[in-house]
Amino acid sequence: MTLPDRCVDTTTLTVLNPATEDVVATVPTADAAEVDRAVRRAAVAQRAWAAAAPADRARLLRRFADTVDTHLEELAQLEVREAGHLLGNARWEAGNVRDLLLYAAGGAERLNGAQIPAPGGWNITFHQPLGVVGVIAPWNFPMPIAAWGTAPALAAGNAVVLKPAETTPLTALRLAELALEAGLPEHVFQVLPGHGGVTGRALVDHPDVAKIVFTGSTRTGREVMERCATRIKPVTLELGGKSPNIVFADADLATALDPFSFLDNSGQDCCARTRILVQESVYEEAVARLTEAIGAVVVGDPLDEKTQMGPLISRQQRDRVRQFVTDEAPGPRGTAPTGPGFWFPPTVLTGEAPDSRAAVEEIFGPVAVLLPFTDEAEAIRLADATPYGLSGSIWTRDVGRALRVSAAVRAGNLSVNSHSSVRYWTPFGGFKQSGLGRELGPDALTAFTETKNVFISTEA
Repeated sequence: MTLPDRCVDTTTLTVLNPATEDVVATVPTADAAEVDRAVRRAAVAQRAWAAAAPADRARLLRRFADTVDTHLEELAQLEVREAGHLLGNARWEAGNVRDLLLYAAGGAERLNGAQIPAPGGWNITFHQPLGVVGVIAPWNFPMPIAAWGTAPALAAGNAVVLKPAETTPLTALRLAELALEAGLPEHVFQVLPGHGGVTGRALVDHPDVAKIVFTGSTRTGREVMERCATRIKPVTLELGGKSPNIVFADADLATALDPFSFLDNSGQDCCARTRILVQESVYEEAVARLTEAIGAVVVGDPLDEKTQMGPLISRQQRDRVRQFVTDEAPGPRGTAPTGPGFWFPPTVLTGEAPDSRAAVEEIFGPVAVLLPFTDEAEAIRLADATPYGLSGSIWTRDVGRALRVSAAVRAGNLSVNSHSSVRYWTPFGGFKQSGLGRELGPDALTAFTETKNVFISTEA
């Protein structure tokens, strides 16, 4: 949450369309005083929300989901304009918010404690809500990742104050309106747009915010954790990734080398398979396949159904990606528009050393590094040769090898013969500098509760 430059207007956010650079909206920001007022409102609302019957909370969350469902196209179109996502992807993202709310609503009525045998009486546990939860969402998947924290926190009886990313506040603001339309109590779910160094910092530091859920860079996540540590405030951190795509010679190469494993959302995905590790005996075939596939990728207008990849989020992000790719770097490249918009061509680098910046650091753009390996041991070593451990894929027809490599690679979310990383009904989170804690899955609600233990004596 580095403070913005002094010359930057911190009272408003200017939202640009990444495909055209046109101004979509100008949004007022929340300063520290407004954060304080919002948290205080949330604290009052949370007490009544927590006291409501779980069935009533579930019913309202299902109604919220239904309201989102009736506005899917509106939300998707808004996501295209502010984030540059392909229209089909944006429709899926809006639907994912709906599905997360429905899944969390089911948990509200199943947040069970335990009965533990104890001599002299009965021992029972309760899961009680934390209070006010601060959620700081990223710009790469603004709607779904905001819902990862918001939906289970609300279902568990907490109030949520959400700070969206500076570049993508519009869908979050609309979701807050839809929550009220659906009947959620006022102030139980609030959205505060603003800069990380002002709004985000005030939310993290506020003494009445019981927990912070942050998704973003490892550098900023480290600062969030440090600031929360001063108040012994729990955090969930979903941070960077440099995910390996481990392809053994016996794999189905046509599927394993799908370029959209790292080009989806223009590579702006912590789970993107940007380190393609290929067994030496099929390395040349991999280069040929990727050269053909990359050259065929259609980059352009996100609203065009034929488009397969859109722009990067901002000029700043495009400049960052360019730092990793020199004109002389060997490897196949696709094409991208040259007019207005933050475009970058699909790129695979074939001449990188395993410890080069491009091979080790998170680029967060449509750029992958192709590296050969000799055997299983070297594949595992290369897969783990980064500070990150978020996701990855393993491609082989050998079940034993798949299990051995899955157990050995230090990452939180691995797929065998698949590029899929995230399912809202399974846990998600990283090893090493990719984060702390788990989101989603059947235990998501308990991450937003305190476990209270109560012993009841039965002795006369």
